[in-house]
Amino acid sequence: MKFKPLETKRLILRPITTEDIQDFFELDSNPKVHLFLGNQPVKTIEESEAMVANILEQYKTNGLGRLAVVKKHTGEFMGWSGLKYEKNVRKEFNYYDIGYRLKEQFWGQGYATEAAIASLNYGFKDLQLKHIGAAADINHIASNTILKNIGMQPSGTFKFEDTLCNWYDIKNPAM
Repeated sequence: MKFKPLETKRLILRPITTEDIQDFFELDSNPKVHLFLGNQPVKTIEESEAMVANILEQYKTNGLGRLAVVKKHTGEFMGWSGLKYEKNVRKEFNYYDIGYRLKEQFWGQGYATEAAIASLNYGFKDLQLKHIGAAADINHIASNTILKNIGMQPSGTFKFEDTLCNWYDIKNPAM
């Protein structure tokens, strides 16, 4: 994947590499991070290796995938954000999904919103996507708030793995 990193005021979003595996493990082994993601935090570094391998495969197959979110002034790995071509969440259709996941110490500081806005702009301006979707557990107040704050429009609910989720959609304003 040839990709120029995205920059915001406080963040750099760059392609994920195998050097990020330990950080993925730290992120996804925290039970609080997985509270609204099925309550199944990773238990082994091998699970994180598989996650990173899956993202690297998405780069090859789809030309895009989640990006590492790095604190601009320190280079610290904070989590991930970005777009991916989603084929599993909505059984009735595939779509370009926006998502984010940060280490707990970075919650509540606007970083996920900042990264998500940069990802939307990239998807609409650079990739010329017509629309982007997103899903959030109906009980995940922070994620639902972020999606609304970045301009996503609530468009009903659906069930994913026995969890009721809100569905969001946004159309490219330039199209």
